[in-house]
Amino acid sequence: MDEIKEFLLSNRDDKYRDFTLPLIPNVDKESFIGVRLPILKKYAKELDETKKSGFLACLPHKYHEENILHALILSNIKDYKEFIELVDKFLPFVTNWAVCDAICNKHLNKHKDEFLPVIYSWLKSNDIYRVRYAVKCLMSYYLGEDFSIEHIEEVKKIKLDDYYIEMMIAWYLATGLAKNYSDFIKVIEDRDFSPSIHNKTIQKAVDSYRVSDDHKNYLKTLKIRDNIKTKSPQ
Repeated sequence: MDEIKEFLLSNRDDKYRDFTLPLIPNVDKESFIGVRLPILKKYAKELDETKKSGFLACLPHKYHEENILHALILSNIKDYKEFIELVDKFLPFVTNWAVCDAICNKHLNKHKDEFLPVIYSWLKSNDIYRVRYAVKCLMSYYLGEDFSIEHIEEVKKIKLDDYYIEMMIAWYLATGLAKNYSDFIKVIEDRDFSPSIHNKTIQKAVDSYRVSDDHKNYLKTLKIRDNIKTKSPQ
């Protein structure tokens, strides 16, 4: 895999590196090269299948950009069973929100019925980024016509107490307020989640152009007024 590392190192951008590093607090500085995402996306599509297979088998990776590239390759896999197998192997090695959120496979839209039980099993995990990714999948593939109140009930059962899971839950609920308002507003009215998730959800919804002004004004009245400290983006 030296060829891939050489490619990444040859596309180092120090200004981009310095700008991006503070946004991902739990990334080791020495593991961050500073390769822009469009370059990584293009490279992920250009790699031949043999190199992709070899690279995906080489875990753990040394560099942050190798992990991003891994996530992008997974995102292009069309075969559902292959994707599930490979993403399942990769998630234990994910250590930050940026890599987790880079896994975005549009082909999963064709497998929603069989994918949902997998998501539910991931929600029960003790692996922070497996849980975060599971909530992200509910947000990405199961809102609008595909939403069921059962999804929220499963999210409520999450036992891990972690900032990056909380932020994804808030993102999911805020997106739900934009797409399935009548269902998700009940969650806010009933304060079904912790104060930090509750208030972050309202903040994200109020900042969203997809939520109406009337809904935003009502959401503001539901904010919990206790002092809640925030941490960092995402």
